[in-house]
Amino acid sequence: MNFLKAEWKNLALFNYEIDAEILEKYLPAGTEIDIWNNKCYVSLVGFMFKNTKVLGLKVPFHVDFEEVNLRFYVKRFENGEWKRGVVFIKEIVPKKTITFIANTLYQEHYETQKMKHEIIENKNTNTFIYQWKNGKEWNTIEIAAKKDLSKIEIDSEAEFITEHYFGYTKIDEETTFEYEVTHPRWEQFEVLNHRIDIDFEKNYGSDFGFLQTQKPTSVLLAQGSKITVNNKRKLQVLTVLEEMY
Repeated sequence: MNFLKAEWKNLALFNYEIDAEILEKYLPAGTEIDIWNNKCYVSLVGFMFKNTKVLGLKVPFHVDFEEVNLRFYVKRFENGEWKRGVVFIKEIVPKKTITFIANTLYQEHYETQKMKHEIIENKNTNTFIYQWKNGKEWNTIEIAAKKDLSKIEIDSEAEFITEHYFGYTKIDEETTFEYEVTHPRWEQFEVLNHRIDIDFEKNYGSDFGFLQTQKPTSVLLAQGSKITVNNKRKLQVLTVLEEMY
């Protein structure tokens, strides 16, 4: 049975170029940083969980909720092929039960904050706003986009950002958890403008404080879809050379 089934909707992705060395201490054993077009990325992602079921059951008051996460991209060589995945620096949600389950069972880096969202609909555009409260301050990410959908092109930056289907968690220097996320290929809305008003250092620590003054390399809005998250497995970590030989 899948651990989790849900819909991920209206994913706002703010993508930043980062020095890969900053991410080394967060890198799970058995993975390496995934690079696109000679660029290393972190992404700030806001979206909605809808129709959420854990172990096949809907938990009252935990079916629809917001999430905002900061993540980076990795790959792992196994059985003769590369598996592409993400590592989360932090995932913010409004429900304490979700944080408890994720941090206890998956040893993820969830945090519970007061959150809210808004969709402003106009004739030709929609504006999506995700907010969370850290201390006394509200943090805000906002995207305005056209309503028409378009395909995400093969070998594009948008494909690189959205087409990672595994999650990896660093437990310690030798232990990694892996879980698979399944969903169909997403489509995107054309982004017209965006706004970011958050305290990166307060939310994500001094390693990511520089993002406060850095402009995103790109901003995307993906429609999303139904998703499944499979149960985690503990990796028997081998180096790429050991896998190849």
